[in-house]
Amino acid sequence: MTAYEELLARAQADPDVLGIVLTGSRARDGMATSHSDADVIVVVAEYGGGWTATTHTPELDTIPTSLADLADTSDRWRRYAYRGARVLLDRLDGRVAELVTAQATLHAAERDAWVREELDGYVNFVYRAAKNRRDGRHELARLEEIEAAPWFLWTLFSLYGRVRPYNKYLRWELETFPLPAPWTADHLIPVLADRPSLLFAELETAVRGAGFGDVLDSWGPELELCR
Repeated sequence: MTAYEELLARAQADPDVLGIVLTGSRARDGMATSHSDADVIVVVAEYGGGWTATTHTPELDTIPTSLADLADTSDRWRRYAYRGARVLLDRLDGRVAELVTAQATLHAAERDAWVREELDGYVNFVYRAAKNRRDGRHELARLEEIEAAPWFLWTLFSLYGRVRPYNKYLRWELETFPLPAPWTADHLIPVLADRPSLLFAELETAVRGAGFGDVLDSWGPELELCR
């Protein structure tokens, strides 16, 4: 029996375990390799007993998580771990699955707030890159472009009510759950890796169409340098 199978057997036999969630590459079709471990979230009512500490081995990561922490969506970066995750055990009649889904998606208020925040950040770095290029500081412009990429991704995925993928899963995400044109993996990833500011015009069209044009307009005349 593998370490993963032993963990599942142990967790399923423990009445204190409320749910088991498989995440990481092993949960996402086509992502696992011979180097992939199994990332298993063990949901318990409260920490303690046999489920207290996260453990890591080359074959298995065991991540005890209280029900309260599973319901807590305040850690923005952690939320993508639940995208595409597989609920292997749910002793709460679907509640564990509901909380997993809530982690991986945005409600309307989150979407509005995140788009506004992240879009403003993206424009800021595109503007800084443009100023550096204008002044002949091309290496510094490149650094600003690197900074712009995460803000772009948060903006784009928030716009469609989704959490930003980890870079490792960006192609998988775009091919498994496609976004509207022009946001294909083959279009998006090469430009993001080279010069994210080149995506400004397309993103401007998308955010204005979704009602967020005021964020761009707040930049006034300086916005022209981004185009």
